[in-house]
Amino acid sequence: MKKNIELFPSRDQLVERAKAIILDKIEPAIASRGLFSLVLAGGSTPKPLYEGLAAEDLPLDKIHIFWGDERYVAPDHPDSNEGMARQAWLERVPFPPENIHPMPTGGNDPLADAGQYDAELRRFFQVSEGEFPAFDVILLGMGDDAHTASLFPQTEALQVRDRLIAVGNKAGQPRLTFTVPLINQAECVMFLVTGENKQPALTQVFAETADEMMYPSRAIQPQGELWWLLDEAAGQVLTENRE
Repeated sequence: MKKNIELFPSRDQLVERAKAIILDKIEPAIASRGLFSLVLAGGSTPKPLYEGLAAEDLPLDKIHIFWGDERYVAPDHPDSNEGMARQAWLERVPFPPENIHPMPTGGNDPLADAGQYDAELRRFFQVSEGEFPAFDVILLGMGDDAHTASLFPQTEALQVRDRLIAVGNKAGQPRLTFTVPLINQAECVMFLVTGENKQPALTQVFAETADEMMYPSRAIQPQGELWWLLDEAAGQVLTENRE
């Protein structure tokens, strides 16, 4: 694993850097595998990134979009990660509909829908049971409790190692989420983290020792590249610790 930590004076600069990294990886992936697979995150931080990507001239027919987690709500719900990404990017450009792979949330059965998305990913990447596909880029955020995707502290989903998709849980609300081993199989994982409220969690995530069940982002150790892009409000605690 190659770990990169970068701090930026503003969120705008962080977003520009994230966009540059993504753009840099599209062409080599297509040359190597015929497509580029990008996993989107929810939340406010990546929204301007998606708006920025909407303005780029991209080979949309070769780019496939997935989601790392999703609240168990309809796509037109204000809390939907899919809905946010469609508004910010996917519906503003001529994306082939078959290249967009949202998590299913309409079956009234989160476990069955998790299994359905698991099966879709296996079909798409042509991997069998027990194997994990390698996405080109997975975007992640981190909450002030150190959760990432919908892998929350001390929850069952965080311990799942034999499936691609699990049912996460926050305050009794189900969510679909990538599992730790699926994220860790990626060629590149990129955390986008902003805000002073993230400092305590970051301190534990980067500590020499701490409990992954308490601080789930610690469990993300991909076989490829790991990027932590932080604004100064979040990341200054790391620079203080180094001094």
